[in-house]
Amino acid sequence: MSSSLDASAYRDLLQSFLSEDIGAGDITSEATVSATQRARGEVIAKAPLVLAGIELFAEVFRLLDPTAKAEIICRDAEELAPGKVPARINASARALLSGERVALNLLQRLSGVATLTRRFVSAVEGTSARILDTRKTTPGLRALEKYAVLVGGGKSHRKDLGEAVLIKENHIRLAGGVSAALAAAQGAKGRAAWIEIEVTNLDELRAALPCGPDVILLDNMSPALVRQAVEQVRAHDPARKIRTEASGESRWGTSGNSPKQARTGFRWAR
Repeated sequence: MSSSLDASAYRDLLQSFLSEDIGAGDITSEATVSATQRARGEVIAKAPLVLAGIELFAEVFRLLDPTAKAEIICRDAEELAPGKVPARINASARALLSGERVALNLLQRLSGVATLTRRFVSAVEGTSARILDTRKTTPGLRALEKYAVLVGGGKSHRKDLGEAVLIKENHIRLAGGVSAALAAAQGAKGRAAWIEIEVTNLDELRAALPCGPDVILLDNMSPALVRQAVEQVRAHDPARKIRTEASGESRWGTSGNSPKQARTGFRWAR
């Protein structure tokens, strides 16, 4: 997936978002604002953040007003300080009012993902570790949220269930164990980009190693246990053909000031 974004490729998706929000019509704007009135809006960062989705932000207003003009001042992946204005839009006043919530919601969501990703990437800087995303995305927003991860400096993992084999706890249980699940997965080698298995303890790891997975995912292990597991993988596979991943719940991004909720403001100047 490219770290650049062609906003026009998402016009149908954006239109569906607008249709959901506007419904039968923005009766407030239609009742109070002239159809011929034009206005200028600018988006303002209210917290330090990594920008993501600015072209989508502008595209929302182009859908509502084909004559809308966007002045893009900052590009995706730039770090913005509070008060920075990344874009200004000149368009029909009604279009600005009707589209602002969809445009802002997308910009906030994607910038929040990019900002949090950048924090993780900075935390492992100087090591060989990479930050990967998962399929735990918002339905309908996967491509955009994975794009935001790339903007933040992360890497893309599986884009969908059809790309690679990832044997998880329930697969192991239903298949009859780690070894049985990996043996059965060999039949997918021609179709899968890689074969990966999730293990939660050292016993499962030891069962997986002789079966030749491409990747072993160390799930919800403590840092000390992850260290032991990686040492065992390297002892078994000195050539390091088996990659290791670690996953677990992060405590970052749970407070009201978290980058997941990186906020932007919107004001008008006529």
